[in-house]
Amino acid sequence: MGKKTKIGIAAVAVGAAAWAGSKALVTTHPRPEKVALEYDRPVVLAHRGGSALAPENTMAAFKKAHALGVDGFEIDVRLTSDEELIVFHDEFLDRTTDGAGKVSDMTLEKIRTFDLGYHFEDLDGQNSYRGSNEKIVTLLELLEEFPEMYVNIDMKDSPETYEGSLMPSKLWRLIESAGAQDRVGVTSFFDEQIDRFNLYAQNRVAIGAGENEIRKAYAAFNSQFGHLYQPRADMFQIPIRSSVFNLVSPRFISYLGELNVPVHYWTINDPEAMRALVAAGAKGIITDRPDLAVEALKEAE
Repeated sequence: MGKKTKIGIAAVAVGAAAWAGSKALVTTHPRPEKVALEYDRPVVLAHRGGSALAPENTMAAFKKAHALGVDGFEIDVRLTSDEELIVFHDEFLDRTTDGAGKVSDMTLEKIRTFDLGYHFEDLDGQNSYRGSNEKIVTLLELLEEFPEMYVNIDMKDSPETYEGSLMPSKLWRLIESAGAQDRVGVTSFFDEQIDRFNLYAQNRVAIGAGENEIRKAYAAFNSQFGHLYQPRADMFQIPIRSSVFNLVSPRFISYLGELNVPVHYWTINDPEAMRALVAAGAKGIITDRPDLAVEALKEAE
């Protein structure tokens, strides 16, 4: 037997011993149950209220999605200059309103002078909402308007900004004062923001996974040491693909499910794709087309 062969066999033996040792020593702990995530079927979350059917993040969109029978909303929040939490995605107002400027530079009163339906197009290419007086909605207004709905909240302001530094504490205090701990989920692309929010929430609110946490979970799943992964999130909200990686895998969904971490996929607007994801084990569909999603998931039951 050659020297290289012996070295190779020894390396495999060491790897196997390390794997066996870690399996013996490490106990995997599933995430504790969260009331907000206790559902017995896949859920439909209207993305920004269902942005293909009405101007995104407006009360018109949320009411339309609610009437269609969605289970909840997937929203983004930002902080205004007077420290109001508003339901809004973009850093600047230009794309979705008739106003221009940065959200964090304006007061709520100023932002509410703009028309959120200004650039909207219906499915037939028309604009039936311009001038209909659709205004910015605050997070508190949304929670109070729909007290029975699940709301997934994505903190958009970067932790490196002033408004981002205030976001976690402001959001926790609002959720606590509204008594909404058991019907919201909180997430962010920034893992740091989620960690800072949870310093205040102390695991009393369902939290999502940031980009680093998702990468860590996927790497663990594809390694021999997946049993070492201890989730720091109660749910994953992920796209179908991330870079070159296909994140739709029944095995990956099942791996997270065994850790009590449901997977929601965004932003899915094709009914066939919705049914395929549910068949693969997805626990939620985030969509701009709640009209299609509600029917598709009924057919998949």
